[in-house]
Amino acid sequence: MSKSKSKGSNFLVQGSILAMASIISRIIGLIYRIPMTNIIGDEGNGYYGTAFEVYNVMLIISSYSLPLAVSKLVSARRALGQKRNIYQLLKGAMLFAAIAGLLVSLILFFGASFFANVLQTPEAKYALKVLAPTLLVVALLGALRGFFQGLGTMMPSAISQVIEQIVNAIVSVWAAYVLFQYGKKVGAVLGDPDTYAAAYGAAGGTLGTNIGAFFGLIFVFLIFLAYMTVFKKKMKKERRVNVEPFSYTMKILVITIIPVLLSTTVYNISGIVEQYLFKNIATLQGYDSSEVNIWWGVFTGKYKLLINVPISIASAMAASSVPTLTASFSNGDMESVRNKLHAATRLVMVIAFPCTVGLGVLGKPIIQLLFPGTISTLDLAGNMMYLGAIAVVFYSLSTLSNGLLQGINRLKIPVTNAIISLITHAILLVILMALFHLRIFAVIISNAFFALMMCVLNQIALTKYSGYRQEWVKTFLLPLVASVIMGIFAFGTYQGIFALLHTNAVATLFAIVIAAVVYFVSLLLLKGVDEQDLLGFPKGALLVKIAKKTHLLK
Repeated sequence: MSKSKSKGSNFLVQGSILAMASIISRIIGLIYRIPMTNIIGDEGNGYYGTAFEVYNVMLIISSYSLPLAVSKLVSARRALGQKRNIYQLLKGAMLFAAIAGLLVSLILFFGASFFANVLQTPEAKYALKVLAPTLLVVALLGALRGFFQGLGTMMPSAISQVIEQIVNAIVSVWAAYVLFQYGKKVGAVLGDPDTYAAAYGAAGGTLGTNIGAFFGLIFVFLIFLAYMTVFKKKMKKERRVNVEPFSYTMKILVITIIPVLLSTTVYNISGIVEQYLFKNIATLQGYDSSEVNIWWGVFTGKYKLLINVPISIASAMAASSVPTLTASFSNGDMESVRNKLHAATRLVMVIAFPCTVGLGVLGKPIIQLLFPGTISTLDLAGNMMYLGAIAVVFYSLSTLSNGLLQGINRLKIPVTNAIISLITHAILLVILMALFHLRIFAVIISNAFFALMMCVLNQIALTKYSGYRQEWVKTFLLPLVASVIMGIFAFGTYQGIFALLHTNAVATLFAIVIAAVVYFVSLLLLKGVDEQDLLGFPKGALLVKIAKKTHLLK
């Protein structure tokens, strides 16, 4: 294998490791949200979702961009063999994380009531106060993860994600139950047991995020301590290396963080904008606040929860792409840059298309399977999924392309594109609610439109600044055709088994298995992937073995 191919293969392997960890984490997230949703209900989910919308924006402001920025800067110095400067950079990143994380934690804790009131959800203040300390923990964790990602290994990030989510799941369900019961008692005294139970239960659900992040930090820090014994020995062997002044290191770190921060802030603030506009317009239109909170709870606790599972793969590929793209771009190896752009895009689309069609076809049965305790909102959740499943493709591609642009040092482009998309998305949301009275479905449509705009604008920029020309047939058309075939079989299988057995769980699970097999076979028969492509997927070697044994691959 050539050096170029070896590097490309390693890039996909590292991306697949992080993607697998993201998938596992999301699955764990789905599993624990089932009992938690049954405990706190859709209203509690609304408070929980509101708290996380605010938390996510504060996280972005304080440290969300840290792993990406640190990995980018570490990768550039690693390519030049500057280990002392890498260590200097790490110290600067940890200092930045501590200051920014602590400051934003205090702002969120003391401003919890203000943020909750602005979003017309005052009951979310309890969950926000519980989430506040998490910002400091996640900031420190992000700096360490970025350090390892810049060195070319995703394992610490991947394993810590899984540990974090396992702890999160256990604590969230337990705390949600305990605080839900406590909230009932408080509410009984104050005359509103249901609201206080839901609000306190949502706060309990957020406690798991805090404790989980703390355990993730402990794990990565222990790995870091073990690695530093080797790394310091390598630093001592360095000769004639000018160590960057600490002030210069901090300056470069801040200069790199700001564009990434602006990009991710604008890109992710769409949720806050959606909630603010939706809840205020819905209130003006005369809808009951409790009903509006239930709609929002279904949107965040069921619809977004499901579509975020495949989107997390794109996030993982973006995180793994930035260090390798930065190294190739810094060395002027544009052929390698274009190959990595192509490989990452193809991998994400091969996974995003079947997820989109699968959720569109089986969205309602899957929601009924996962959340049997919320039958009253099943039709609402199912209609959301039918209408909004296409957002999986748009968000997967836009999330990935954001990272790819940052990897080729076009840090300002995603910021500009996100601002344009955010403005047009907000205008569309207001029109759909004010003129067409589409309620929560206006949010679904405008949410997908935001991601579509990002896709188009980012693709234009990638073509302009990297010379990359998107290949359409194998990247988009063949996965789409295979997904449509899969969708037809999945729908037919579900309807047939349900008609015979009248059992949603059996029909849904069997349809999912058939869908996976049909998609795999269809994609291979259509020549949508080859052996090299499969090896880049999670469990790629196993997929190749199966394909050859069944004579689908020669």
